[in-house]
Amino acid sequence: MFPLRFCYSFASVVAAALLASSCAHLDPEAQSDSGKMLAGVGTPVPAAGETQAVATTNADAADDPEIWVDPRDPSRAVIFGTDKQAGLYVYGLDGRVRAFLPEGKLNNVDLRSDFPTPHGDRVLVAASDRGRLGAALYLMDPATLEVRPWGVVSLDLAEPYGLCMARLGDAFVVVVNGTDGQVRQVRVEAAPDGAIRATEQRRFGLSSQTEGCVADDQRGVLYIGEEAKGVWRYPLDPAGGATGTLLAAAPSNVLQPDVEGLTLLREGAATWLIASSQGDSAFAVWRVDPPQTIYAGRFSVMGANGADPVTGTDGVAAHGGPVGPFAEGLFVAQDDSDTDGEQPSPGRARQNFKLVDWREVKRALQLP
Repeated sequence: MFPLRFCYSFASVVAAALLASSCAHLDPEAQSDSGKMLAGVGTPVPAAGETQAVATTNADAADDPEIWVDPRDPSRAVIFGTDKQAGLYVYGLDGRVRAFLPEGKLNNVDLRSDFPTPHGDRVLVAASDRGRLGAALYLMDPATLEVRPWGVVSLDLAEPYGLCMARLGDAFVVVVNGTDGQVRQVRVEAAPDGAIRATEQRRFGLSSQTEGCVADDQRGVLYIGEEAKGVWRYPLDPAGGATGTLLAAAPSNVLQPDVEGLTLLREGAATWLIASSQGDSAFAVWRVDPPQTIYAGRFSVMGANGADPVTGTDGVAAHGGPVGPFAEGLFVAQDDSDTDGEQPSPGRARQNFKLVDWREVKRALQLP
């Protein structure tokens, strides 16, 4: 989030007192992130579509998406999206709302499939919960796509903010970070009676506010975005320690704070890391599979196919390979100003998520 900068001094003592009182109750998470930017500065990529807007209006609400694709039938897919003032949405690839869970202040969301429960394997969905101070957990039946709340893992974080999930061997892991830079890594499993069993694996901290994170299960790597400083890389296994390596610094010509969402897209032998650069509404891309990390460029999502541009970019998600009509992959990004039609607007009444065909990103950045 950008810091609040609109509590000015007034000549009248009474007016100043009233203003100070009102500012004291403003939630910084309810303020727009875009700074009235109308378009990003990266290489233009057209939007392929968009979701319905979240119900919360005139506030910073839509935050982070995630994508689930049926590995046996890629035409069956859903997009999860948080309204950080109200709960969790489940969208179809047509952008329509399939379900809404009124779960309160959920910020970031992630998932892993094939989670064993007493009732069969489920998709484990986790979201950072700023209201209940922990990680809210949900189970989706892959046969019916029904999502139900499972419970909350309480965490001693000042404010749970960023979240990602991982598979570490047979363990399902939830990583949550807070507005103070503290990180908690927790193993989650279902007990024989179906209850949540959570075990902390490690804790460490960064020097300032964090949010976006994503795990590369195959290579045992955890990426964390420190909003004002850049993207860090850590070993996912607690045995590897808690010393990070700075992959990309901010501010720079690649990332303009805040550094927000992080996601990975696998495409054959290639693994792409994508980070949202909120300060200029762009998305930075790196190839991160061995032997070395290679910066591949930046793109921005422009109005097309009936959808307006992405501004004030926050959370992101990506999935490589067929995803419904997206033959080579899908990228989804939060848009902090959803308006009718394809033209940008300084209005900030609604927020939603934009869909992008990965082939358009590859074409724009000339990716192999």
